[in-house]
Amino acid sequence: MGTPLEPREEQVAEVLDRLYEEYPDSTISLNYSNRLELLIAVILSAQCTDERVNKVCADLFETYETPEEYANAPQEELAEAINSITYYNNKAKYIRSACADIAEKHDGEVPDTMSELTDLAGVGRKTANVVLQHGHDVVEGIVVDTHVQRLTRRLGITEEESPTAIEQDLLGVVPEGDWQQFTHLMIDHGRATCTAINPDCDDCALADVCPSEKGDGDVDLASGEAW
Repeated sequence: MGTPLEPREEQVAEVLDRLYEEYPDSTISLNYSNRLELLIAVILSAQCTDERVNKVCADLFETYETPEEYANAPQEELAEAINSITYYNNKAKYIRSACADIAEKHDGEVPDTMSELTDLAGVGRKTANVVLQHGHDVVEGIVVDTHVQRLTRRLGITEEESPTAIEQDLLGVVPEGDWQQFTHLMIDHGRATCTAINPDCDDCALADVCPSEKGDGDVDLASGEAW
């Protein structure tokens, strides 16, 4: 069992230092060429792999280009275009509704504020943070996806459980200049090593500071269950 540093700010600093070294080119893995494509890709990525989203979007972005085209697309047509994505019917509805609002209320431009983005169908804080950070270069929060949720609990950085509560907790211990990269580093490490099932603790750069480390630790702090 690893021993986390105290206080939490020191644990975060150590984790960041090691992961920056481990993943020097860490960045968003969704493919897009403009803000609208980014928004749609992020909506589609909920509970779906980025790899799958990129594959679907390669064709989708050739078929539809403007908010009006998405908004006016028949529900069945758009759903069929994304039918390999999880919850594709609901996501098609979200995209059509969000794009209708973008066309009618925002002059066809993807909004650049948290409140306006989260007013769009299918857009919560996670999606809005991604769009703000990578579409508008505005960093006002931390994106908390399943990897961030899992790793921050395993590493003893937070004991919060919901994404909203985790984000608010992290904002107080992660340096503001690292808010954007913190998410990318957590995602890369979550994919490569600290997987949801059977993480590779023997080959983990953070094992000695991780209280969930399987060698001696009895409990996965992300789930609260025994290994």
